[in-house]
Amino acid sequence: MNLTFSARELQDLAIAWVALGVAFAIFFAGGGSRALSMLADQGLIQPLVVSLVTAGLGFLLHELAHKVVAVRFDQIAEFRADYGMLFIAVVSAMVGFLFAAPGAVHHRGRLTAREHGLIALAGPVTNGLLALVFAPIYLAGLFVGSPLLSLIGGRGVAINLFLAAFNLVPFGPLDGKTVLGWSKAAFVLTFVPAAAVTVVVVFVLGIGF
Repeated sequence: MNLTFSARELQDLAIAWVALGVAFAIFFAGGGSRALSMLADQGLIQPLVVSLVTAGLGFLLHELAHKVVAVRFDQIAEFRADYGMLFIAVVSAMVGFLFAAPGAVHHRGRLTAREHGLIALAGPVTNGLLALVFAPIYLAGLFVGSPLLSLIGGRGVAINLFLAAFNLVPFGPLDGKTVLGWSKAAFVLTFVPAAAVTVVVVFVLGIGF
């Protein structure tokens, strides 16, 4: 497998990562004047780093997973940032809600339904695996009494679980529609557990928020 990145693709990945980090830092600080006041008092570095490591990596590794699997199936695939949507992400965070669609991996070449489905599934599966990576960080933070570690771990778990479940919704351009079109069994076996775990962890236990 020959996985390469063009100069433009690396630039788009870097800009999307930073823009998402800024947007999520503002969003988790409460948005608007409240966010600006909090970030001015506490500094921008820590909130930005936390957002880059959790939300930023969650979004970008999701997209890169699509690319890796597409290239595995002999596709020509590259990530392209959507600068308009990145701007909307930052602006929406300022007003207290967040709508983030940083871009997408575009690929071309002939694909079977199975290959197309596996490319789509790669993103949410990656987010699920990232949630597992962040879980012990969260627990370690609780064990040693480190608010920073528990924040990074908890937020990483929550964001990646939410990304996995949301992207598996079978609607519009989301991955779930492609997965369902390929295999109902694969869709049920991934979407149902992802949605159930997300509801429990994020909305019942309130981890990460």
